[in-house]
Amino acid sequence: MQSKYKIGKSIHRIGLFRGNLLLAGLLLALLAATADTLSGALLLWLSAGWLGITASLLEFSHRRPAMLPWQLLPSLLLTGLLWVAPDRYPLWLWVWAMLIMLPQPRWLATLTALLALLSWWSQLSWISMDQAVLSGLVLIGLLILGLARQCGLQQLHGQARQRMRLVPELRLWPKEQLESDLVRERSRAQREEVHAELLLLRTQRHQLWVLARQLCSLTRRFESCYRIDSCTLAALLLSQDSNQSTSRRQRLLRSLDPSAKCRALPLSRVESLSEECHALVSQHESLIVVSESAYA
Repeated sequence: MQSKYKIGKSIHRIGLFRGNLLLAGLLLALLAATADTLSGALLLWLSAGWLGITASLLEFSHRRPAMLPWQLLPSLLLTGLLWVAPDRYPLWLWVWAMLIMLPQPRWLATLTALLALLSWWSQLSWISMDQAVLSGLVLIGLLILGLARQCGLQQLHGQARQRMRLVPELRLWPKEQLESDLVRERSRAQREEVHAELLLLRTQRHQLWVLARQLCSLTRRFESCYRIDSCTLAALLLSQDSNQSTSRRQRLLRSLDPSAKCRALPLSRVESLSEECHALVSQHESLIVVSESAYA
């Protein structure tokens, strides 16, 4: 119930964010209709269209990388607008402080800072030197504060991703969650005397999410699935004993993509997740099952 509440609350926030984007796009469209120059109107229409498309495609999902540089397009549009009409939109210069605050790769943050300085340079043609120096110092200070805020947001975003499902409707969790679940599920299996098994699957990059949906639909509701990387999935399977685990694994694999490589081993014998993933990548067989006796 708590997980469903958090997901529903996050989806509500996504809907609110989508509404804000649409409202901002509408305001830009109104500005475009009253623009003095053709180039300024074109840039404003492009910005309004970008906000509308972003709002329509927005979804609560972590399937795409968190560091995808979507901020590049609005940065370029803002630079173009301030360059072609510096005297009409001078207050938009301070938008750079908000853009650089967003989580983004280092190269994009550097580019954003350079574009902000280029936008400030375009203002020099119609303001006095005193105003230019003052605005430049204020802009640099805001950019520094934005970069400091960006570092904090990136850390919080990384911590949140470790606690959130990658897709709301699927029981699919990130690799960091599996590393913590291994210890807990191993102790629970020993305490309740059940057989716990780690199932690793490796497939082609473009087939990962199809396989992930199949895996989540074929496992039980109390069993979790995990995305290790762009080609590897994992699942923790619980059975009464090793015989039931074997028959259940066979039924499961018959329903999944036959091209995927598989590695299965008892959870009590998993010493290092990274080593098992490396062994999966190196194996030539389509299926390797490591039994308890292999460690005797």
